[in-house]
Amino acid sequence: MDLNSAVSGVNYLAVLVAAVAVYVLRTLWYSPAFLGKLWMAASGLTEEKTGQGNPGLIFGVSFLLELVAAFVLALFIGAEGTFSFGLQTGFLAGLFWVSTALGVVYLFERRSLRLWLLNAGYLTLAFTVMGGILGVWS
Repeated sequence: MDLNSAVSGVNYLAVLVAAVAVYVLRTLWYSPAFLGKLWMAASGLTEEKTGQGNPGLIFGVSFLLELVAAFVLALFIGAEGTFSFGLQTGFLAGLFWVSTALGVVYLFERRSLRLWLLNAGYLTLAFTVMGGILGVWS
């Protein structure tokens, strides 16, 4: 299958829903009620530091990046995907591509194992959720 055929087979509503689902998941994962306090301690952030910057830019660009990730995962899953295939594909991509690449960066940046586990766990779950959504709506 060529790229044009793959792109024309993408369910754009599924891509949007997958990105929104991951946006919500991220909000919950990093909330103080769940793992936010552990994440802030592991990353060396404080409430004051996280309050700095432009939240519209941060959240807007992060959502655009989630859309891109969902779109490319949809291309990989293909128009004939299933829920099971999407879940498996998302899980494997999150765990073995995204998390391992993140691990290499963390090694060179001398970041902690705890921070890697928190972020890699989120990313693996996020890609699994995206894959399930994209697979069921292929």
